[in-house]
Amino acid sequence: MLDALLAESPVVLAPMEDVTDGAFRRVCRALGAVVCVTEFIGAEQVIADSALARRRAHLTPGDRPTAIQIYGADPALLLAAARIAADARPSFLDLNCGCWVPSVVGRGAGAAWLRDPAAMVKMARQIVAAVDLPVTVKTRIGWGPESAMPIVDLARRLEDAGIAALTIHCRTAAMGHRGTADWTWARRAREVVRIPVIVNGDVRTADDVLRALEETGCAGVMIGRAAIDHPWVFREARARLAGGLAAAPDDAERRQVYRTLLEASVATRGERAGVASAKRHLGVLGPHLAALRPRLARARGLAESLDALATSAAPPS
Repeated sequence: MLDALLAESPVVLAPMEDVTDGAFRRVCRALGAVVCVTEFIGAEQVIADSALARRRAHLTPGDRPTAIQIYGADPALLLAAARIAADARPSFLDLNCGCWVPSVVGRGAGAAWLRDPAAMVKMARQIVAAVDLPVTVKTRIGWGPESAMPIVDLARRLEDAGIAALTIHCRTAAMGHRGTADWTWARRAREVVRIPVIVNGDVRTADDVLRALEETGCAGVMIGRAAIDHPWVFREARARLAGGLAAAPDDAERRQVYRTLLEASVATRGERAGVASAKRHLGVLGPHLAALRPRLARARGLAESLDALATSAAPPS
């Protein structure tokens, strides 16, 4: 299934905490993203059926194909969470073994699994056997500044464990988002497995998409931070892959995208939290509408936000 999806739509929206919620996935899909991944959800939150987990795992009929991503340090809790998450019938289930944030790795979750690749493989094998959905893994090339990264051997072992695809952020966990992603690791891993490999890291533009696919031979690319302020990257990438160019967003479209995010966030989170959540996407307004940002940043309610969005972008004289 994933092979066919990626063959048709190789540009994937990355999971990003407090970003890739249902509202943002809806916008990205309208602009050309097809395969999406939810914000990560802690295994304990899934098992406790917390309000946060329910919101993050909720998939509407139009929100597909989407993977639910889970993370955790305890294999038994991850296994239980995977079974619960599978009941939501996502298109596939993704295991986060790549988050480098100290609050996550400090608990032994995310990229901390790279400290013990054998344990990661064992955990993945158990989850693959326990659910009736494709299981994928998102990870990094290694934990720290090793001269030889484990990702190539790890890719083979994860394939043997039964995962359906592997996404590789081509930095170490120790690098975080610093330095340059080395896509050659994704190519090396892709060369030794039959499952799809998706390359991630420093894919910011449509040209980057083409270059990443050409240089690595991977089945897909995953775009994360670049999409926060410019979700049009998906439209641009689809056009470039088809041999054309996409129209640049005009100011009217930029306003409409922000309004869509704002209203959808309010509908799912409530007014106060929804307005606050939308503010992380003020960058979609672009440089010509930058004068709107201060009023929108100060707005506390939906009506105030919509009024600010409808005003002229000309700065006061």
